[in-house]
Amino acid sequence: MNGWISSSSTPLQDGTLTQGTAIRRFCAARMDQERDQGEWDDAFFDIEAWSSSRDSSSPPCSWASFEETSFIDSVINTSLCEQANEDATPVQDLRMYEVAHESLDIVGNSVDYSGVPLVPSGVVDVEARGINEGLELVHLLLACAEAVGCRDARLAASTLHRIWTFANPCGDSLQRVSFCFAMGLQSRLSLLRNIGTNGSLTGAVTTDGPLVTREEKMEGFRLLYQTTPYIAFGFMAANEAICQAARGKDYLHIIDLGMEHTLQWPSLIRTLVSRSEGPPKLLRITGICSAMFSDLPELESSMRAITNEANALGMPVEFRALEEAPSPLLPNLDQLELRQGEVVFVNSIMHLHKYVRESRGSLKAILTAIKKLNPALVTVVEQDANHNGPFFLARFLESLHYYSAIFDSLEASLPRASTQRLKIEKCHFAEEIRNIVAYEGCDRVARHERADQWRRQLGRAGFQVVGLKSTSQARMLLSVYGCEGYTVASEKGCLLLGWNGRPIMWASAWQVNPLSSS
Repeated sequence: MNGWISSSSTPLQDGTLTQGTAIRRFCAARMDQERDQGEWDDAFFDIEAWSSSRDSSSPPCSWASFEETSFIDSVINTSLCEQANEDATPVQDLRMYEVAHESLDIVGNSVDYSGVPLVPSGVVDVEARGINEGLELVHLLLACAEAVGCRDARLAASTLHRIWTFANPCGDSLQRVSFCFAMGLQSRLSLLRNIGTNGSLTGAVTTDGPLVTREEKMEGFRLLYQTTPYIAFGFMAANEAICQAARGKDYLHIIDLGMEHTLQWPSLIRTLVSRSEGPPKLLRITGICSAMFSDLPELESSMRAITNEANALGMPVEFRALEEAPSPLLPNLDQLELRQGEVVFVNSIMHLHKYVRESRGSLKAILTAIKKLNPALVTVVEQDANHNGPFFLARFLESLHYYSAIFDSLEASLPRASTQRLKIEKCHFAEEIRNIVAYEGCDRVARHERADQWRRQLGRAGFQVVGLKSTSQARMLLSVYGCEGYTVASEKGCLLLGWNGRPIMWASAWQVNPLSSS
């Protein structure tokens, strides 16, 4: 797709901290390896490095009871468990949640959801079952994850069978997030049954496709954008940083990494059109799109409406989509068609983590390619979470804590019977959780990391942070959603969006450090 889209008029489509961290306790061999390797941030060994050398005679993983209880306390929101949601009614419209958990089947390497019965949240009343069942549910999840981590498939399957009696995709936030994690554990169990001769899980699930279609995935993303501030926060922070850096500049070129939608651009265009010195003389947007995840004709059609409206408002906008290279490189300069006198921006919204690998080579390569463009600004928005640790159990615990906070925020924002909420959880978060829990190697792309780790990687690549000054705008954004519990903080020039103080999203802006070597 080499043509630039620009021209005439259809309406603008507006796509309308602190944390209780549990101490992990692993198998003896795993603890010895951790001592040898030092911090996880610099280790990045695959889980198979230790687990493939173990057999069923290895001692089971275990937690000290105090540490386990501390973790459970940090995951369970007792205030939500103590009150039933009056809006809870049966929901019948999502095929993923239509039949009994016990009838989950494995077809090839994938989980078949066609037999899992819907259990309406009204049937399992929160007040009736009490807090003890919530505690037992988390205990079972941890026990199942430990069994999976030690490759005890028999114990894991038995524990998972008990989890299905409590997990419920239409229940309270804990039941719902537990259902998603149980599905991830079920998928990982299917890997253990198909494990390679070398003992590695990597590559064992290449035929295990997504459980949602691309259209469902995009719908889940749009609904998340419309009903919570998580996505809008990232767009707002990135757009504000771009507008600040574009002051006095007339020719702008934004290179958007991993572009799958057009939701970010209407707001940016309105801001640029209304700036005091007048709109830029030309804005070009180049979308670097993955052929696997993007519908280029649909993307171009959506952008055509946006460029037409922008042109009508007096600011010429051109758009072009380029297919992402299979290797971690940007299209070459000829393909990007950089022009003399234009200011280049690189925009990455929840995309750079897909280049993270155990060796760090892919991330280093893409950051080096970005640096060669000499951009005026690089905007980076990512989930603020440690989901890329080298050991399965630690990754499971971190992700359970993180997504429990997100599901608590959905509980506070949307009724349990909300179709929108069910689609967000099924089409967006369930697939993300499954990728973190079930996959290894190149199949695992949801490799989220904490803000400090991103700062180190970007700093090593020759970038320096540009302080974001949009805290007040972020707080105004949160007020639009009318839900208490969301928090905004500024830290080391970056912005953090959290739920009850637990960081969820991280937004930042960077420029090439003039002191770094070329």
